[in-house]
Amino acid sequence: MTGIDMNPTAVVDDVFYALSNTTRRKVLEQLFRGPATVSELAAPFDMKLPSFVQHLSVLEKSRLVRSRKQGRVRTYEIAPERFKVAEDWLAERRRLWESRLDRFDAYVKQLKEKESQA
Repeated sequence: MTGIDMNPTAVVDDVFYALSNTTRRKVLEQLFRGPATVSELAAPFDMKLPSFVQHLSVLEKSRLVRSRKQGRVRTYEIAPERFKVAEDWLAERRRLWESRLDRFDAYVKQLKEKESQA
């Protein structure tokens, strides 16, 4: 499925689902240091390779990583553009809450002014 086929909510859901797991976040931390093979990525984890590959599949489906195969070796790397989905979603929530807090602050100041005038 391509990004064009998915609605924005599904894209955000895929990204946050991929980020919701500790193992997958640790894999991403490894990949932020540079590309790595499946065996290099799996080495720190105490799990069977098929289970680990499922984590890589989730990361690739969410398009947070991409892979390439050369011979029998599959190498993964970060796909930084997809992290913008999470960043934009979080920024919108921040703007919403900052706006609400600003209105609340103005309301409290208004109440204090009325109280001091009485």
